[in-house]
Amino acid sequence: MARMTGAEQVAEHAKRVERVYSTLARVYDAFFDWALGPGRRVAVSRLDLPEGARVLEVGVGTGLSLPHYSPRWRVTGIDISDAMLDQARARLADLGRGDVDLRRMDARELAFPDGTFDAVVAPYVMSVVPDPDRVMIEMARVCRPGGTVIVVNHFGHRFRAVRAVESALSPLTHWIGFRLDLPVETVKGTPGLRVDREETVNLLGMWRLIVMRRE
Repeated sequence: MARMTGAEQVAEHAKRVERVYSTLARVYDAFFDWALGPGRRVAVSRLDLPEGARVLEVGVGTGLSLPHYSPRWRVTGIDISDAMLDQARARLADLGRGDVDLRRMDARELAFPDGTFDAVVAPYVMSVVPDPDRVMIEMARVCRPGGTVIVVNHFGHRFRAVRAVESALSPLTHWIGFRLDLPVETVKGTPGLRVDREETVNLLGMWRLIVMRRE
């Protein structure tokens, strides 16, 4: 059997992620909201935006963050999974909010012009997407100069021994759609973004929230 090229591996990973999260859509909230909800709420609370500001959430999933966005903002949410987006639409209907634009879209190729949004938020996405460097570049591109980019994610641990365990386990976790050993430099080293703030969130502070400014 021919060995897959790098591009083919990325494409296969993307398909696997979509399948996994389509399967998880109906149970995602019950499994993950208790552990990851605080980070979502803190991320939205770090947005200081005027009325009418445009916000993009990358990897909106089942819409767990949507109740926390101000109705004064124009919010767009994208996700690769139709099943996840169906759950998000149902959530918006329950909230009586028709002001959020939800779209199926690959975060590696955001279908928006440069500088479209005042803020871009990506909760728990970077460990899931097959090409996080490319996703970060796209997020920076669609954020206006002076705008805000916020990432919440688990990154490879600061301590070498823990990081070695994460690296050993990552090939296994890849099959269920995420990696444990993503270097934080993948986010903090994005061209055109300057880190303004970094803090730990969620259970035992095992996730990091990074606030960046588009230069």
